[in-house]
Amino acid sequence: MYFTYVRNCYNNPVRFETFEVNSFEQFCINYANEKLQQQFNLHVFKLEQEEYMKEQIPWTLIDFYDNQPCIDLIEAKLGIFDLLDEECKVPKGTDENWAQKLYDRHGGSQHFQKPRMSNTSFIVVHFADKVEYQCDGFLEKNRDTVYEEQINILKASKVKFEMLEKIG
Repeated sequence: MYFTYVRNCYNNPVRFETFEVNSFEQFCINYANEKLQQQFNLHVFKLEQEEYMKEQIPWTLIDFYDNQPCIDLIEAKLGIFDLLDEECKVPKGTDENWAQKLYDRHGGSQHFQKPRMSNTSFIVVHFADKVEYQCDGFLEKNRDTVYEEQINILKASKVKFEMLEKIG
């Protein structure tokens, strides 16, 4: 396991993790870290610098890394999550087919790479590090399965849940 530390909005280190095998859960954690870094950049660099300029405080602008392209790769239309959701809806969708769609769609992205020796993994170039993710299990983990027992517990609750009215 490898760690890269980045300071978040509260000046606490955000631990960006890379394991030997990275799967769906780690992808979601690293995506959340991308979003945290974006908030940090926005509030600490961009907005503060704009405020300094507005108040005419002598200031040398600081260049900072804009991770929006990486976030777009993950969350935009036809991004990694969108293609994953789409493949989950295909009756015989597979992790391998999803990986191929990622290669076809994002092969030219500066934040996406196909590993040389694999057809079932992909690399995202995050703000802190490159991370290779194994596609095995992504579809199953992404499916929004709510088990009958959980639905029954919620139905038995005295708290009103709007979504349960839609379920039945």
